[in-house]
Amino acid sequence: MHVRCTLIAAARSSALLAERFDDDRPLDQAGWGEVQRVAHALVPLAAAELRYCSPTPRSRATGDALGLAPLAQPALRDCDMGRWRGLTLGEAMAREPEAVDAWLADPYSAAHGGESLVGFIQRVGGWLDTRPADDGGRIVGVAEPAVVRAALVYALKAHPSAYWNLDVRPLSTVTLTGRAGRWNLRFEAQSERL
Repeated sequence: MHVRCTLIAAARSSALLAERFDDDRPLDQAGWGEVQRVAHALVPLAAAELRYCSPTPRSRATGDALGLAPLAQPALRDCDMGRWRGLTLGEAMAREPEAVDAWLADPYSAAHGGESLVGFIQRVGGWLDTRPADDGGRIVGVAEPAVVRAALVYALKAHPSAYWNLDVRPLSTVTLTGRAGRWNLRFEAQSERL
């Protein structure tokens, strides 16, 4: 029994340098434009038996714009950034430089009073491991790029520090196949999509 889970990184809600921790803003104009440009390539993912999204406005809007009608999953929310919620990295660094340094250096640190990187990765991995494993079952999930990064670290059983080396662009996709505790990363040609 195995499952095939394709994760889609939500379209953007701000320019890269204006990204905020645990951001609840909806898609911006550029994000809507990106969705319209790539929708034709991603619409076939709506054939998945189960369709999920993060509870954030941008993830829901991305999923809806792609015709997925996804079900919100609290486990797919972004990392809980505690008192840094709504701040940019630069703003957090200006307020608490030592705490930011500790958080970036130690994956077990929750210097912001929220969730550690390890806790975040485990939460997302727990969601992945509890997906129904019907043989050949197909799942699609739309979530923040950070959630996709966490899922990849978990699936590959990589060291948590690998999280910082993954660049997940808005509307990029990745497919994981397998079952609880045993995941494989699958690269597909466009002609192989669902």
